[in-house]
Amino acid sequence: MEKNKLTCPVCKNSDFTAKYEAKYVYSYKMDSNAPGSNNREVFLSFLYDKREQEEAKQYIECNVCKTKYPCFFTGGNRGIDYEALQRAISHGHFS
Repeated sequence: MEKNKLTCPVCKNSDFTAKYEAKYVYSYKMDSNAPGSNNREVFLSFLYDKREQEEAKQYIECNVCKTKYPCFFTGGNRGIDYEALQRAISHGHFS
């Protein structure tokens, strides 16, 4: 095995993608003239008044067998290194 090459324990492939899934709830204040305090003339969904993150899931996924390995790669904007990825793969997967 090459140094610093991740290998999927399920299918023995080395083709992965890092994924970050998140669910947000966007709120728009309603008043008599406009939908939301940030929308004046026309309703534009990206001009929300409040955004709350409900759920988040980060993982790396094998592009061949689609096995997913939990991994937190955005904590504190520090990024992630090879050792952290290797630990994620060696600690198992979820469906």
